[in-house]
Amino acid sequence: MRPLKLSMLGVRGVVGETLTPELIVAFAQAFGTWSGGGTILVSRDPRSSGEMVASAVFSGLLATGCEVVDLGVCPTPALQLAVRDSDSAGGVAVSAGHNDEEWNALKFVHGDGLLLNAFQGEELLDVFHQGAFTPADWTEMRPLRDGADGRDALLEQAKRVIAQVDRDAIARRQLRVAVDCCNGACSLTTPRLLQWLEVEPVLLNDTPDLPFPHVPEPSPATMSALRAVVKATGADLGLAHDADGERLALVTEDAEALSEEDTLCILADFWLAENPGPVVCNLSTTLAMDALAARHNIPLIRTRVGQAHVVEGIVAKGAVLGGEGSGGVIFPRYLLAHDALATAAWLLHFLAMSGETLSQRAASIPRYHTLKRKIPYGPERIYGALYQYREAVERDSQGAETDFTEGVRSVWSDGDGVPEAAIHVRSSTTEPFIRIIAEAHDPDRAERLAEEAIARLQTGP
Repeated sequence: MRPLKLSMLGVRGVVGETLTPELIVAFAQAFGTWSGGGTILVSRDPRSSGEMVASAVFSGLLATGCEVVDLGVCPTPALQLAVRDSDSAGGVAVSAGHNDEEWNALKFVHGDGLLLNAFQGEELLDVFHQGAFTPADWTEMRPLRDGADGRDALLEQAKRVIAQVDRDAIARRQLRVAVDCCNGACSLTTPRLLQWLEVEPVLLNDTPDLPFPHVPEPSPATMSALRAVVKATGADLGLAHDADGERLALVTEDAEALSEEDTLCILADFWLAENPGPVVCNLSTTLAMDALAARHNIPLIRTRVGQAHVVEGIVAKGAVLGGEGSGGVIFPRYLLAHDALATAAWLLHFLAMSGETLSQRAASIPRYHTLKRKIPYGPERIYGALYQYREAVERDSQGAETDFTEGVRSVWSDGDGVPEAAIHVRSSTTEPFIRIIAEAHDPDRAERLAEEAIARLQTGP
């Protein structure tokens, strides 16, 4: 299998196999053409292929007459802030986020600082496939700009985040926080943020010149070292980053690794107590969000999976908060994007104001047992497998309410309409897999739902 994902989210693949310099240059030319020239900001995470991929992006953009600003290693949310607050035509984030080191990707940002929506993404793909790129005459070529721009973006992001929260209250709590930066882009921002908030940082994997110490997907499976550091240092909590500063997972003061699903739930529970209003999450996010919406008497809107879809839902519904079960949280009044730095700051703010420990707040979140499976499928088979699964569910829904918005999502509720269990089967937007997420109050039931879905995918009608 030679994995390559082309979608409205951009292009993502294994460097040297499917993500080649020729492909990267062509996509950059397509984006330069689609954006109409102007200034384009480019950032990257620290993975080893970053400079090569960024250089190819520079070439493609410059070839279409764009003025290109190299922000260097920089969190994707910082890039989005910089694009939004400037007269830039757009931005390109060179980062595969949670994917392992051999992967890389291009994420395209509109001039308003948002990731491309579905319609914009389709337009960009059309330009790419047609290959009708706008050529720039040699007299129109501009020099690549670099220097202080990246440092300014990092500082601006940290300053904007600090301005949101009660810095004095956080300082009075005298917190000690362990952070696994995963040698990613947040190695340059989170330590500075904690110092400015007068929090004692205990840093782990904060050297962006080194390889990732583990898969940069913040989840309990990758947090064993962080748990050990929290326990050894008596830290009040632990923070786990992905490669480009979008996702955050948490470890309690008892060294318990929380599910990445808990990040949005905990922030939503705190946030809605003070800022009631609609919340948006995706179809795969835990059923605990439904229970929290009922607790705070607010509407919960579910969208297709992907940050851009959640953002569209936030804008359409005037939501006060959004996010996904991957550990990405969106604070609309700050930035319409996942931002791990803002998530960390608001978590510290709420813990300081409430006087609670992280484990106390985590214990108040409704509990569901969640199983996440992924089955590798070649692109020539994946949609056929999903179609046969859908046919099987349509023949026998087993009393569930079924949603076909993205893949197949089945939800079972009790007599009062409260969700008891769910299973979501869909194609991954970032990897060549079918993803299966099953959850229920009863762990055995969640396991049965997952196994039944796998059996239906494999046996067909």
